[in-house]
Amino acid sequence: MVDVSNQRRMAAEILKCGYHRVAIDPDRLEDVAKAVTKEDIRLLIEQGAIYKKPIKGTVRKSEKISKKRRTPGNRKGSKYSIVNRKRRWINTIRPLRATLKDLRDKGKISREDYRKYVKMAKSGQIRTITHLYTILEREGIIKK
Repeated sequence: MVDVSNQRRMAAEILKCGYHRVAIDPDRLEDVAKAVTKEDIRLLIEQGAIYKKPIKGTVRKSEKISKKRRTPGNRKGSKYSIVNRKRRWINTIRPLRATLKDLRDKGKISREDYRKYVKMAKSGQIRTITHLYTILEREGIIKK
């Protein structure tokens, strides 16, 4: 077999693609092996002895984004970036837990109820302190 690695490298530069995307016609392998300069390679490209293979894969990244096929790890800073999402969660959960602790210490809710509502807050079922009071009133634990 003839070594055409140098010719493949030059063709990759000319075709502006990767080394492995350069395809060489097996019938014209001897002609390609004789090519020494980039001008010779350009001539062989025009003749069709050397050509560029199509890109592998089915969907490009831009198409993935437009089709909403993004993986969770691809989120990059926006209004609600990772840092902001965490900060928002902290700003929500701390007052809820503090309020529940306060209600438990004052004897307005039992320890069992406290555990129940802390778990609900942790799972995101309780959104705000107002929402917490609404739930407590609906279940008859606290009166208005």
